[in-house]
Amino acid sequence: MSEQSLYQRLGGYDAIAAVCNDLLPRLENDSQLGRFWQHRGIDGINREKQLLIDYLCYSAGGPMVYTGREMKQSHEGMGISESDWQIFLGHLNDTLDKFSLPDQERSDVLGFIDSTKANIVGV
Repeated sequence: MSEQSLYQRLGGYDAIAAVCNDLLPRLENDSQLGRFWQHRGIDGINREKQLLIDYLCYSAGGPMVYTGREMKQSHEGMGISESDWQIFLGHLNDTLDKFSLPDQERSDVLGFIDSTKANIVGV
């Protein structure tokens, strides 16, 4: 029997979308991180959210197709600092706590997120 993908272990599309639906408002309403969503229209924010869901599903081994840009290109020039990253991780952990993510899946998710840091922070 083959091992389940992270996508399957997380609960698939609906579970990943639920996490994004909880996490993004936390980030948008944060006093430091909110600047990244200022002056953005609802349509643009919704498109960004869908791309994030697709990216996470695809990266976790799901059947989604990610049609967005690479992480480095998407975040270049945004001025994301180490402090921003740490605040983001705090909100991410709060969201994962809310969904009671098991230790192995939490470790896998955080490991994946950490692998994206060099293409997001300071680019």
